[in-house]
Order: sequence, then structure tokens, then C-alpha cells
Amino acid sequence: MVEDSQLSLSFDDFQLLPAIDLRGGQVVRLSEGDFGRETVYGTDPAEVARGFVAAGARWIHVVDLDGARDGARRQTEAVSRIVAAAGEGIACEVAGGLRDEEAVAAVLGAGAARAVVGTAALRNPDFAARLIARFGAERIAIALDVRDGMAVGQGWVPGASGVPVDDAFAALSDRGARTFIVTAIERDGLLAGPNLELLCRMVNLRRGDVIASAGVSSMADIAAVRSIGCVGAVVGRAIYEGRLNLAEAIRLVDNSSLPSR
Repeated sequence: MVEDSQLSLSFDDFQLLPAIDLRGGQVVRLSEGDFGRETVYGTDPAEVARGFVAAGARWIHVVDLDGARDGARRQTEAVSRIVAAAGEGIACEVAGGLRDEEAVAAVLGAGAARAVVGTAALRNPDFAARLIARFGAERIAIALDVRDGMAVGQGWVPGASGVPVDDAFAALSDRGARTFIVTAIERDGLLAGPNLELLCRMVNLRRGDVIASAGVSSMADIAAVRSIGCVGAVVGRAIYEGRLNLAEAIRLVDNSSLPSR
């Protein structure tokens, strides 16, 4: 379990967050959030986490996809095994199905350094305010999953309602949120590069720290999101498919040796 004092691992410097997306206990990636377009990359999430730690990761981004779709935590055992496998000093942030205070308390109590909330916070920004008052802003992140300019929840299912992303960012920032994970749904899992226009707009609002998600697949992509002011990047499929060497990427980030855009 990561103690509060260890959250200085946070985003004082740019961080890479390798992703473990869980469905049915397996490590998977979806394309554009489509549950019908799933690729399985592993059957032992804890072993994947240990590999990320060995590569030098200091944060791991964990998503319970079943929970995100169903609206309640589903991969509790797998999440607990990932946190345990990561070990002391490695921070895990966990997303998916965290729709009430009890669910957030449970995931933080299980050792996660940070809970990521989306659907419930978009529906009711005061929910995020209550979480921040109870747990602290450093332990709560907001997922802004964006489709056609709208921040959507409900596991991104077709027809999910949304809020204009700029409005959502402002409302949640006003309630104390400091960390936002911004995902361009149309880029997710496609290795097509990040949506720099969206990310730049969010950074320029200057209402909180922005972590880039979706499409980051090369050192040039990492350099690009860092150069526009993002404080971190979530990386998934590019690692699993060997397009990005995580250990080398972390070394270059730590040494400020990123390639120019």
C-alpha cells in the first residue's frame, strides 16, 4: 500500500503510466472503447504489473472495464493482486465502476494510491467534491473521456449521455479536482497518435493537471504531449505490441532525452 507521504511520486515530473485494462480477469485492450473489438494480451494481470515495475514504472493505470460498463466494481480480486504485485513505493490508480463513496473507499483501502472517477462525477460534480473533501485531491482523479467534444461516461457505450468537456473540466476544477485524465475515445487503442488539439485545449484552460490518454504509441508522441504541458501519459497497446519499450521510454523521460517533435 502506498502511504500518503509517498504520493510525492505524483506528477512533479512527467510520468509514464503503463495501463492494465481488465475484462473477465484478463488483460485486454479495446479499440475506441468497443467491447466487441477486444484483444487479449495476458491472463495474469499481476505478472504484467511485475513486468512494468521491473521496467521502472512508478505508476500503473488500472481499469476495470467490466465495472465501467456495469456501473459497479467487478474486477476486485484482479485489482487487489495488481496492487500487491506492484509492491511498496509503486502507485496504482484504479478506474472503472467507482460510482459511490463506498466503492472509492474500498479501492483506496485495498492499496490504490488514487481512484479515478468519471461517470458519477460528470453526472454530479458535487460527488467529486465530497470525495476530495474525504480523501484529499491527491487521491482522486477525474476521467474526461471525450467523444465529439462531449465528456461521456457509462463505459463509453453507444448513446451514453455527455457534458461539454470544457464545462465538465471547469465544474470539477471548481470543486477541487486537480488531476484530469483526458482520453480521446476515437484514438483509444488505435496507435494513431494522441489528439493534441484536444489535449492542448485542456492544458490551456489552466484548471488542473492533464494526463494524456489514447493514441500514445511512440517516443515522439510522448515528447509531443509533454511539450504542450501534459504532466503524464497513459500507454497501453504500444507496450503490449512491442512498439514502445517501456524501460527505454522511462529512461529517456527521466533523463529529459526525449526526441524533438
